Amino acid sequence: MNKAAIAQYFIIGLPYAMAAVFVVGMFLRGVIYFTVRRHEWFAVEFEKRVNRYMHAEVPGKVKDVSFYVLAKRMLERTYYETFEVRDRMKRRKPDSVMSLSDRIFLIRQGCAWLVKDILKQLKFLKWTEENPKLINITKATFAHNPCFNRVFGILPMAGVNDLISLLPGLFVIGGILGTFIGIAGGLQELGTMNMQDLEGTKNIMDRFLHEISFAMGTSIAGIVFSLLSHITNTMFSPDRSYVAMVDRFESALDQLWYRADNNNYPDHDKPFDEHRDAVEALAEDALNKEIAKAPAVARGA
Repeated sequence: MNKAAIAQYFIIGLPYAMAAVFVVGMFLRGVIYFTVRRHEWFAVEFEKRVNRYMHAEVPGKVKDVSFYVLAKRMLERTYYETFEVRDRMKRRKPDSVMSLSDRIFLIRQGCAWLVKDILKQLKFLKWTEENPKLINITKATFAHNPCFNRVFGILPMAGVNDLISLLPGLFVIGGILGTFIGIAGGLQELGTMNMQDLEGTKNIMDRFLHEISFAMGTSIAGIVFSLLSHITNTMFSPDRSYVAMVDRFESALDQLWYRADNNNYPDHDKPFDEHRDAVEALAEDALNKEIAKAPAVARGA
């Protein structure tokens, strides 16, 4: 097989290869975007419960509130209400207990790991009047989550996301490369022309023009796939969701820090258990809250 034939086969297969890369790349982009969005979903639920708690609080009514205890209560309530209670309700239906997305993307396991890791870091914070750098703790916790920083728990999300971001430029380069290879192959054939053989010369020129027009199609395909990739990457950008997620989570922790009076670690603190019965955990949390209010009510009486 000569070089011209190899170049022709390359040009023919290049648009199909770009199409396959585009489909795989956009599929992975969708998976990454969905994973980050589920990350953000948990942050939104946590922010909702913190805002609800802050709205119900009366300044100065309850004192000596520990930041760690308060953050642990809010994180546990968010987890139990969003996962455990939902699973309990699903048992009354013929649906599966865990949704398919939870199984594939390890969402529940990732959120449980998030709660454990953030609490592990918060309990070592020294209490000061100034707001600590909770943004650094939040970023580190999300970045080190083994369930959320890998696609399907295998591929590194950051590396795959960076590679997908390069696809628009790679498609353009691939299309131009295919065009140049087609032109180079056609120029080699032009060297075999015999000007005295008009019919043969005409056939060679016709084939050359046909190959050039076909080679130009690779550039058009590259530009089209580049444009589609750029649009898809912009519409499903995980970077925006990641920034919003970190801001929401850090803002909620800031509110709890401002509300707290210390960061004392309780002597008989029960570790977070993601397998604990949700109804029991939430009932115990409500009971402890009422008990904490009792001394304040007694002093007011």
